[in-house]
Amino acid sequence: MPTVRIYTAEEARQTILRRRPPALEALPPAAAARIREVFGRELGPAEAVGRILEAVRREGDAAVRRFTELLDGYRPEALEVPAAEIRAAAENLGPELAQSLRLAAERVRAFHLRQVRTGWVDFAAGLGQLVRPLDRVGVYVPGGRGRYPSTVLMTVIPAKVAGVREVIVCTPPGPDGRVAPVVLAACAFAGADRVFRVGGAQAIAAMAFGTESVPAVDKIVGPGGLFVTLAKQALYGQVGIDLLAGPSEALAIADRSADPEVCA
Repeated sequence: MPTVRIYTAEEARQTILRRRPPALEALPPAAAARIREVFGRELGPAEAVGRILEAVRREGDAAVRRFTELLDGYRPEALEVPAAEIRAAAENLGPELAQSLRLAAERVRAFHLRQVRTGWVDFAAGLGQLVRPLDRVGVYVPGGRGRYPSTVLMTVIPAKVAGVREVIVCTPPGPDGRVAPVVLAACAFAGADRVFRVGGAQAIAAMAFGTESVPAVDKIVGPGGLFVTLAKQALYGQVGIDLLAGPSEALAIADRSADPEVCA
């Protein structure tokens, strides 16, 4: 089989260990045009995010609604998704998909139950450790072109298993203002306490500072695009974060001689 060369050896040496800070990433032309439209001038991604964060800190829900309308094309009057809508999404989900999500939730829960740690005390040595869960955690679930119920399961369930009192989810709505039913169903199966239809940097700011509708959290977890990543980076210290997530996709190139199980 001929070799498929993705990089030359020199290109690989120059790029494999090089990382660009998120703030230096170039915006796609459409995103740059939207920033000019929203802010009236050209701004770098970090500066645009900074303006959004400050507006949400000062104005609360009003800024969240404004930027959701300007950036996502929808103005939500009620930021929180009603509990009845979440229950309905879970009840009306197709049986095959519902079964798959429930099975995945059970497996994620079983895994993290094995990780639970309790405190310990050595009275003879006079030392020990107390393990206490956070009070409230915020989960960001991306939207846009895809739907990510797996993100819900892999973030909400560990927090609930750890004993976090309240887990809230922020996720961008579609053009019709509704959150994807499969995401809402995953929230129900995972045990999320509240769900808000808001995305982007404004969602991160709302969870960090708290608004009239969205409560402030102790830690924010979950992946997102450039604006979400920059918002988490800027607010670290104001609120705990998990990490600055990068691309989550990988490509495996294999021929018929490869072991399918290894590829999977």
